[in-house]
Amino acid sequence: MPGENLSRDEAGERAGLLSVDRYEIALDLRSAVGEAPDGPRTFRSLTTIRFRATEPGAATFADLIAPSVTAVTLNGRELDPAAVFDGSRIALDGLQAENVLVVDAQCAYSRTGEGMHRFVDPEDGEVYLYTQYEPADARRVFANFEQPDLKAPYTFQVTAPEGWQAWSNGVGTLTDGVWHFAETKPISTYITTVLAGPYHYVTDSYRRTFDDGTVLEIPLGAMCRKGLARHFDADDVFLITKQGLDFFHDHFDYPYPFGKYDQAFVPEYNLGAMENPGLVTFREEYIFRGNVTQASYERRANVILHEMAHMWFGDLVTMQWWDDLWLKESFADFMGCFSMVEATRFTNGWITFANNRKAWAYRADQLPSTHPITADIRDLEDAKLNFDGITYAKGASVLKQLVAYVGRDAFLEGARRYFKRHAYGNTRLGDLLSVLEETSGRDMTGWSRSWLQTAGVNSLTPQVLYDAQDRITELAVVQDAPESHPELRPHRVAVGLYRRTPDGALERFARAETDVSGPRTVVTELAGAERPELVLVNDDDLTYCKIRFDTGSLDTLRARLGDLTDPLARALCWSALWNLTRDALMPARDFIALVLTHAGRETDIGVLQMLHAWARSALTHYAAPQWREEGGRLLAEGALRELRTAEPGGQHQLTWARFFAAVASRDADFQLLHGLLDGTAKIDGLEVDQELRWAFLEPLAAHGIADESVIGAELARDDTASGKRHQVRCLAARPSAAVKAQAWAQVVESDALSNALVEATISGFVQPGQRGLLAPYAATYFEVIERVWADRSIQIGMVVVRGLFPGLQDDRSTLEATESWLGTHPDAAPALRRLVLEAGDDLARALRGQDCDRAAAG
Repeated sequence: MPGENLSRDEAGERAGLLSVDRYEIALDLRSAVGEAPDGPRTFRSLTTIRFRATEPGAATFADLIAPSVTAVTLNGRELDPAAVFDGSRIALDGLQAENVLVVDAQCAYSRTGEGMHRFVDPEDGEVYLYTQYEPADARRVFANFEQPDLKAPYTFQVTAPEGWQAWSNGVGTLTDGVWHFAETKPISTYITTVLAGPYHYVTDSYRRTFDDGTVLEIPLGAMCRKGLARHFDADDVFLITKQGLDFFHDHFDYPYPFGKYDQAFVPEYNLGAMENPGLVTFREEYIFRGNVTQASYERRANVILHEMAHMWFGDLVTMQWWDDLWLKESFADFMGCFSMVEATRFTNGWITFANNRKAWAYRADQLPSTHPITADIRDLEDAKLNFDGITYAKGASVLKQLVAYVGRDAFLEGARRYFKRHAYGNTRLGDLLSVLEETSGRDMTGWSRSWLQTAGVNSLTPQVLYDAQDRITELAVVQDAPESHPELRPHRVAVGLYRRTPDGALERFARAETDVSGPRTVVTELAGAERPELVLVNDDDLTYCKIRFDTGSLDTLRARLGDLTDPLARALCWSALWNLTRDALMPARDFIALVLTHAGRETDIGVLQMLHAWARSALTHYAAPQWREEGGRLLAEGALRELRTAEPGGQHQLTWARFFAAVASRDADFQLLHGLLDGTAKIDGLEVDQELRWAFLEPLAAHGIADESVIGAELARDDTASGKRHQVRCLAARPSAAVKAQAWAQVVESDALSNALVEATISGFVQPGQRGLLAPYAATYFEVIERVWADRSIQIGMVVVRGLFPGLQDDRSTLEATESWLGTHPDAAPALRRLVLEAGDDLARALRGQDCDRAAAG
């Protein structure tokens, strides 16, 4: 990534000098089809930027990453491209008060999902293009000033191959073979977009009549590859879209400002989705090729609404620099769930949030790289790594607490004023706090300092004293913080008391809501209550914390967790138990025993899927190595038992089938999987569709039962883009030294694979049951990562450095090698060092967990 970075100081200096009036961009994409050239496949990008400078005669630079520049003209003066273009920047001097820059360049199509991504569908040979820029890859498609606070209107023209359609942020019309798109509102570079290709396109419309009688009509569109059209449930996408637009119009009092609303599901996408105004892009995996559970539909709905919230938080009002990335991502994460619960059929969304999204935040907030929600982002590499669990899920959790703190009405009124005051502009933290102070009457300074400007997660533990009649004399909440981040925060929490009912259910019989502050807070409202069997701190999930239990409550959960009738309370308890396991306070074998005992009664399918993921992680990373074989056998037996007793054809059966395949470890397990694939075995109600076939085939490949010919035959059944990714993963999973060497070379020594196939290869390469085969690559990893980071794009660099870290070599020598690399490479790229530091911390945590589990065995 040489020369591609941009610092906050450079951006600030340029923003003080320039203001941009308009971009005019013409892209010729006809080169996307046809024979491959000898060099990189490129397209012509002709960009005109009209901008002003506060200091005539000053110098600055424009951003562009391209193989070559044909011509550069500044205010009619031709500049020598060889003299002013260094591969990522165009030097500009002698600025005038008003300037016109014209850049004619040959930009490269991408295979990494950054810039103009080009995908060839193996099913029919069709070519599809789309762009993805965040945080700073628009410069791979057109010359610009690549920073969020230099907003401007854009007009795009696209010349595409014959028979193609093209789309951009604005409405497009085709004239004389060229697509012309309506000028955008002032937006940042990273949310402009272009798509082109033979996409399958479905249309609908949204109509809203406001109280003053005005009518808003929004053309809706949804698209995907032609090969996915038969699976595309566009009606459900449009339903969620309309419900979301109704919700945000009801609550934001600012009509959707960007004209049309297209949504494109695109191949080989690095993210979940991207909030380009007027044309949102999603990963095409949100189009389901086979049977999936309601959790998958809920996840898609949440993403649709998350991106829609960005139309206001992020697109209409944008952070000034990436320090305040949370101003858009935390709000979108919160509003996505908030709107989903209140406006769609997915009314249990806060359970998923508590169990899934917050688990992401808890992990990130305990890494050595943790940071405040308002982060210190020095440059673009920092920004790329800060799209993390803190910026998204912790920030959303804190906003959920903020709503409890200032009140729902004050929070939403603050949002309304924020949009109207800063529309099409850029903001910092203080701009949001000022409107919330206005609407709530509260001083936000202390709250902001504790929650937004400090890092780390607090633990809340109940302490309960009883009298001789088994009534509570005192219930206190004890707050702890790690030494590295000692801040004790104010928490608005509910404390719930639970006991058995006559029919055996475990239900809440008392609740108190209180403000916790400092190391110890007494909850006076619960004094005199009868002795509970379970005390649940942070009941109803009002705050962001790690929940701990007193001894009696933990004993109750071991025996009766499945008897808890409230699904949110169960989700919170499961999350707390997982945190105990990760913190080496509960042996991994105990957590697995809890899953085997109680998971079969879990009604929320999303929670069940998380339990399966956590159980696998407990076995792989936190269980003592000597117990792994037994633990794997127990999980496989338990999964098969639940699979056979689950309701035929139901989503629980499907979930247990996938889990069984993932943990299969015995010959009988593999025989059953093989029989389900060839039709000689049946489980009543289980439909083994194509996606499930691949899920069953991977463990057979990983254990040497399915060879290359079997995997090739499966690809022949499913010769699609999805099938190709599955095939690549299965091939790399085979237990052979030669296979591992080939997979390593394809990822590390070559850049021939696309981003999606790099990820698939790494996924297959890293198999928990193949630690011995992977051992030789531990030392090699540390030898190559600096070269990989320097030579590859940041996206591929991140995937490789994270994915190939030798975390399965879970011994002290690997941890020592990690620490040695960090110690001897102080000048390595900070983002690279952060990735290695995080992976090393995960390994150290795993080793502590193994020590805990080993001690439990005596």
